[in-house]
Amino acid sequence: MTIWVRGEVQGVGFRWFTRAAALRIGGLVGFALNLDDGRVQIVGEGARAHCEELLDWLRGGDTPGHVEGVTEIWDEPRGGYRGFAIR
Repeated sequence: MTIWVRGEVQGVGFRWFTRAAALRIGGLVGFALNLDDGRVQIVGEGARAHCEELLDWLRGGDTPGHVEGVTEIWDEPRGGYRGFAIR
């Protein structure tokens, strides 16, 4: 799953908290990355239920900053990730 989060999501610890949420959920690998346009891109691979839990957290209002919108695309896992990184 690839997710793009827009709003006030850079400079507020958003990537760190996203990584912490992914580790708390468990079974997810991937990364969180600040984009030049102010959004955060998140790639998460794992069981669909775990990915959906991360997505629910991102949309749930318990994130740092202010999320204005979340867009996701589901695709087949590509593999190659070890753990959940902040980029």
